[in-house]
Amino acid sequence: MADLTATLLAAGNADKDAANRLQEWEQSNLGEFVAGVAAEFATEGKDLRARQLAGLCLKNALNARDDNLQRVKHEAWKLLSAEIRGTVKGALLQTLSSPETIMRATAAQAAAEVAAIELPHQQWPEFVQKLLENVTTAEIDEGIKIASLVCLGYTCERIASIDSLPPMQPAMTDAMLTTIVDGIQKTRPDNIRLAAASALKNSLLFTQSNMEKDDERNAIMNTICEATQSQSEEVRAMAYQCIQQIAYLYYEKLQPYMVTLYELTTKTIREDPSEEVAKQAIEFWSTLCEVEMELIDEELEYQSRGMPIARPCMRYGNAAVEQLVPLLLQAMTKQDEDIDLDGDQYALHVAASTCLTLLSQTVEDLVTPQVLPFVEQHIQNENWHFREAATMAFACILEGASGESIGTVVNQSIPVLMRALNDQNDLVKDTTAFAIAKICELHIRAIPPELLPPLINGLLTKVTTDPPRVAAQSANALNRLGAAFDEDTSGETTGTNALSTYMPNLLQTLMAAADRPDANEQNLRVTSFQAINVFVQNSAPDVKDLLLQLLPAALSRLQSSLTQPALTNEDKQSNQALQGLYCALIQVLVQKLTKEDVMPHGDTIMQNLLQVLQTRNSTSSADSFSAISALADLVGPDFEKYMAALQPFLVAGLRQFDAYQVCSIAVGLVGDIARGIEGKIDPFTKEIMEALVDSLKDTTLHRSVKPTVLSCFGDIAMALGARFEQYLQFSMMLLLQASATEAPEHDEEMVDYVVTLRESVLEAYTGIVQGLNDGGRMDLFIPYFDSVMQFLQRIAADPTRDASLLNKAVGLVGDVAFSMGVNAKTQLGQPFVMQLLQEAGSTGDQSAMETANWAHSLVQQLQTA
Repeated sequence: MADLTATLLAAGNADKDAANRLQEWEQSNLGEFVAGVAAEFATEGKDLRARQLAGLCLKNALNARDDNLQRVKHEAWKLLSAEIRGTVKGALLQTLSSPETIMRATAAQAAAEVAAIELPHQQWPEFVQKLLENVTTAEIDEGIKIASLVCLGYTCERIASIDSLPPMQPAMTDAMLTTIVDGIQKTRPDNIRLAAASALKNSLLFTQSNMEKDDERNAIMNTICEATQSQSEEVRAMAYQCIQQIAYLYYEKLQPYMVTLYELTTKTIREDPSEEVAKQAIEFWSTLCEVEMELIDEELEYQSRGMPIARPCMRYGNAAVEQLVPLLLQAMTKQDEDIDLDGDQYALHVAASTCLTLLSQTVEDLVTPQVLPFVEQHIQNENWHFREAATMAFACILEGASGESIGTVVNQSIPVLMRALNDQNDLVKDTTAFAIAKICELHIRAIPPELLPPLINGLLTKVTTDPPRVAAQSANALNRLGAAFDEDTSGETTGTNALSTYMPNLLQTLMAAADRPDANEQNLRVTSFQAINVFVQNSAPDVKDLLLQLLPAALSRLQSSLTQPALTNEDKQSNQALQGLYCALIQVLVQKLTKEDVMPHGDTIMQNLLQVLQTRNSTSSADSFSAISALADLVGPDFEKYMAALQPFLVAGLRQFDAYQVCSIAVGLVGDIARGIEGKIDPFTKEIMEALVDSLKDTTLHRSVKPTVLSCFGDIAMALGARFEQYLQFSMMLLLQASATEAPEHDEEMVDYVVTLRESVLEAYTGIVQGLNDGGRMDLFIPYFDSVMQFLQRIAADPTRDASLLNKAVGLVGDVAFSMGVNAKTQLGQPFVMQLLQEAGSTGDQSAMETANWAHSLVQQLQTA
């Protein structure tokens, strides 16, 4: 490139043409590109900003968030000539010793990307040799030592994060870890110790084999524990971050060190002059509680299945609760005098309250007697620090404590909390509203009925008059109060519920809160709309007239927002966010009202929602598609008249692979439309199916969308019947490919994904079978029948299947038996089919049992025919 420096600087200043030129160069000739930017990067005396950008270009050429794209980039690097790769690697090692701090830091990042590709394949041995030399040679500049340690940490982190790499050679891993641990020794300067401790934190997953060995693990733990006593605040804090990471990754290895860790952390919380260090010591216990909650859940699941417990929970939280809680309560009283209520600072008192919440969720009722005396003593203290801490402590234990242990106290607390809503201190009011929200969410039955009116009125006053943070918390409390009526069925039998009296004031006041000039602050507008939506969803029939007034009002407000000029980009973003909120409100109103209520407004609803889609904002587009889904579901066949206008926006949404939430909702909308207008979707199907297939082929689309796409094939097949023939072959091919997907045994996330994928494949097969049967063309399915049965056999042998997957599997068995009749007799007589039916019938899940009985009767009829 003629003038790379100028191009890099232009791209760094958001020049799209310059950025495109760099991208085109990278895509057309990767070798020339990486060699060029590496030369720019390594040349001392060139513009620093351009050099830094060159390093980032090099790093980004090898790095991607998407796993598939990451593999593609790594393979492209490995295909480059040894000469080009050697030139780039030489430039990176050279720049690690640059006199410029920013260049050393950038080199550390870029070199780590290359090392993550090369080291697992036993290439670039001079990388570790050079970094080891940099760290251990006394004459080397301190800045170079720090950059080398940082680079080692990044490298370990990157290698550990990439699943497809071969295992590292133990000698290489040992050399890297030894270099890092050596840098933490107390004889090293604080800056070196800090960089080494940070590198160790990043390398802990990478060094799993070392942590399995007692002597090596002991050396690591001793070094880190010693670092918690450093004179440097930053080193102490980083040492505790390492301990947190060890607790998360190697909980089962903690027992020999727990006495020491308990003594270190409690002393630090109690005595360390640095709040940051005390906060990190608290975070150790928060991490421990999170791990123990997960282990306790696993224990319960294993016990319910009659299986031996894989990883026992040591209940460290239970053992520490009596000593730890007083320290946390004391830390919670250390709020800053001039605390910024609208800020988002994770201060010491916040870390302590978070830890108390997690501890309560872990040890449950054990924490209640440790906290309640503090609450009772200080909730009306003259000192606002103690009032706020006592209120927050009460809120923290509400989720862990049972209704039996705390219900009476909650009942008695309501008058005190209602008075505290008017406290002179804004933080006390904010925390009080938060506590009330937790009570409404978790212990609504403990609120005395006679106090409900003043409580609602008190919260409504706050949403319109208090600072945004307090107002948002009050709106959230109302939201939780409304959500407490999710399971209330009194409206179905009596025509009213306990909310009806307050609905006019609730909706009017919350809308006024959303209209506040400062409603963008602290999420006040969003929280107010969330509360409105919940009250609409849980409203009783006797307030229907109010909802009928609200629908046109919401439409009018949406129309006004669409015509409101946006003078700045901030105004534009705010307006689009508001449009999304109005779309969500319209959605819940459509879902609540009847077809007869909504149809007179149908055209206006669609006109407005299509205008929102024209803005091409991903958030508001997702909300618009969701509202359109609600309308399509409600009006059914009458939705056909909107399809011509909707089609271009729908296809664009299906192809919005870079905004996967929009794509996913658009796919769901296709399913709603297909179920609603059925065969009338035919004229629009070709473009829709092309977009759906392209989404499955796109490697950048978030994988969570793909099961939804596969399921959508079934919806379209049911709508089209025999006319689905033109899409059957490639649909079945894609479904067969998806059904063959397997998950590594120990990758829980992938196991869950494969279960979801298989459910979607079953839904698609079911839709195709029903559609072809309705169209009298089950003969088209016969060529694929054996493959479908093989898929069902794999499900029968899969220990990870759950009741939902079983339900769908036996549902497909029943549909096949019904649709194919005697043609399926032999296949459905196989032992695994009866195994599926018997297991589904004994799950205890009512839906699965009913489906299994239905399918079993059909299969039995075939076998006796």
